[in-house]
Amino acid sequence: MTIAIIYGGNRANGNVETLTKLATEGLAVEEVYLKDYLIEPILDKRHAEEGFPEVNDDYNSIIDRILPHDILIFSTPIYWYSMTGIMKNFVDRWSQTLRDPNYPDFKTMMASKKAYVIAVGGDEPYVKGLPMIQQFQHIFDFIGTSFEGYIIGEGNRPGDISHDLKALAAAEHLRKELQ
Repeated sequence: MTIAIIYGGNRANGNVETLTKLATEGLAVEEVYLKDYLIEPILDKRHAEEGFPEVNDDYNSIIDRILPHDILIFSTPIYWYSMTGIMKNFVDRWSQTLRDPNYPDFKTMMASKKAYVIAVGGDEPYVKGLPMIQQFQHIFDFIGTSFEGYIIGEGNRPGDISHDLKALAAAEHLRKELQ
C-alpha cells in the first residue's frame, strides 16, 4: 500500500506536521505541502451551461500526485475550528474534478482509497475539533473514500505537541497500523 500525505498547514515543522511525521516515521510516503502550490478557489459552474472553466494553477498536478496512492492522510492544523483555508480550497475543487473529462474515473479512484485525518489545535481540540472530523467524514462519504480514523492533538505554540501524550501514543498506534 502506498501513502500520500496532504499537508494543509502553513507553518514549516508545525505541530501537525510533527505529529504526522511521527505517525509515518519509517514508512515510504509521498508528501504534498499545499502551501507550496497555487490553488485557486473554486468558481462554481456546476449548473452553468458552459461548465467549469480551465484554471491555470497547480491543483491538477496535486491530484495527479495523490491519485496513484492507496492511502491518503489529510494533515491540517485546526484553524477557527475547521481545516485550513488551503485544505478547504483543495477539497472544494473536487467538485470541478468530478466533472473534468480529463479525470473521468475520479470518484471511482477516490472510492478505492482509505483516508486518515491528523489535526492539531488549541482551545480544547479534542472536543471543538470534532465538527471538523465530522466534516471530513461527510466529504469522504460523498466521494466514497473509506474513513479509517483520525488523530487530534493539542498544541498552539511551536513544539507544544510534544506534551500531548495521548496524541503521541495515537501517532505510534497509527504508524504500526500502516506498516
